[in-house]
Amino acid sequence: MSEQMQQLREILGEVSDLGRAAAVLGWDQETYMPRGGVRARAEQLATLRRLAHTRFTSAEVGRLLDALAAETAALDPASDDASLIRVTRRDYDHSCKLSPELVAEISRATSLARPAWIDARAQSDFALFAPYLEKNVALNQRVAEALGYTSHPYDALLDRSEPDMTAAQLRTLFDELKAAIVPLVRAIAAQGAVIDDSCLYRGYDEQQQLALGLQVVQQYGFDMERGREDLTTHPFCTSFAPGDVRITTRVSRDFLPMALFGTMHESGHGMYEQGVNPAFDRTPLCRGASPGVHESQSRLWENLVGRSRPFWQHWYGKLQAAFPAQLQDVDGATFYRAVNKVSPSPIRVEADEVTYNLHILLRFELEMALLEGQLKVADLPAAWNARMQEYLGITPPNDAQGVLQDIHWSGVGFGGFPGYTLGNIIGAQLFAQVHAAIPDLDSQIAAGEFAGLLGWLRTNLYQHGRKFTANELLQRITGGPLSTAPWISYVRQKFGDLYGLAA
Repeated sequence: MSEQMQQLREILGEVSDLGRAAAVLGWDQETYMPRGGVRARAEQLATLRRLAHTRFTSAEVGRLLDALAAETAALDPASDDASLIRVTRRDYDHSCKLSPELVAEISRATSLARPAWIDARAQSDFALFAPYLEKNVALNQRVAEALGYTSHPYDALLDRSEPDMTAAQLRTLFDELKAAIVPLVRAIAAQGAVIDDSCLYRGYDEQQQLALGLQVVQQYGFDMERGREDLTTHPFCTSFAPGDVRITTRVSRDFLPMALFGTMHESGHGMYEQGVNPAFDRTPLCRGASPGVHESQSRLWENLVGRSRPFWQHWYGKLQAAFPAQLQDVDGATFYRAVNKVSPSPIRVEADEVTYNLHILLRFELEMALLEGQLKVADLPAAWNARMQEYLGITPPNDAQGVLQDIHWSGVGFGGFPGYTLGNIIGAQLFAQVHAAIPDLDSQIAAGEFAGLLGWLRTNLYQHGRKFTANELLQRITGGPLSTAPWISYVRQKFGDLYGLAA
């Protein structure tokens, strides 16, 4: 390793340490911190993020990147060193467009908005959160202007996390998905077949739910020696290092899927983070490729595996043994149908696989309108409800189950929601590739064996961290670009079989 590469790595390590210290404080705020610490924590986080930003955007880093670009020019672009310089340069160019003061202001605004969102959601009163959201919308607009764009301010925000993706491309993807989803939902409704999911609401002990969820994800391969799970208002995963990955969940006594599938979902994020090449630690390569790629893993383990028929062939007996009073009169086939019931829901995280992407389309369009100034924050609840009625045929009964249900707008991160739909698409592409590589994958899952699947994902995806963009990864793994076709084929086959639709 050259002296200049060593110098750059030392600086990147310092920046990483500051960012991870901030992440620990953020995790603590969402899990254990008393409410009285909010304003002090906002200042602590703002200081750490400002220091990290200032160190990263220094002239010294720019000079080292210039020198190392020449030094690594002859290397294979896929090599670790060439990838580190390429990815760091991209991050550096973006970050240099944002002032340290703006970075600190964003951090402070997020910390103050989080508890306001929690209170507003608990009281189902959007007015309590609206002033904080107005501030965050303005900050998103400032970030977009600072970064610059050609066609739409949303492109600037999207490009930070999903390189080479544009709002126009997203609209095309959503159009393709809608063309498949709407007829499928209509066909399901026309069958008149009502799936009984009452078994999911029978009063399940919270601690038993949490214990079972951890049992599932440890069998998946989530390493509890390098991770843990805690409770929070809105589930998330955060990584402080490959050896310290935290997942969270929430639990309801009266709705079994909340904690069970929430834990599966976050474990997908967690296993991705635990699988990154340890050599990337304390560099910009040491995390997932993009929100869309990250969500491909949470959605894969939650849905493509966790809601599959083979999975419940193995796991239903264990679930029934844990909750005999609630499930003694329910067979495995009935339970499988219950957890895959297609029914429009006001809650995104509880939405079925068929209608889920309509929730993301709704949020994408609202973010676009807020960013453009065509929609005022005060009018957001009404706009939300109107789109829910248009896309899903339902109107949320209150703000808590409507505009306040997601934590995301308490932060300054417009452009993040499309990652969930990209995750569905990418996850289906990857899963089709796994099936081709492991022909007996369903039999392995039905036997409770996940090592083959996890090993394939670690080798082909996880170990690479951020070396490659989503498009580059898909080309390397599948030989083609992003495509909605595998996901559309998957839902048509699965739900056609579930509801007895003609092929």
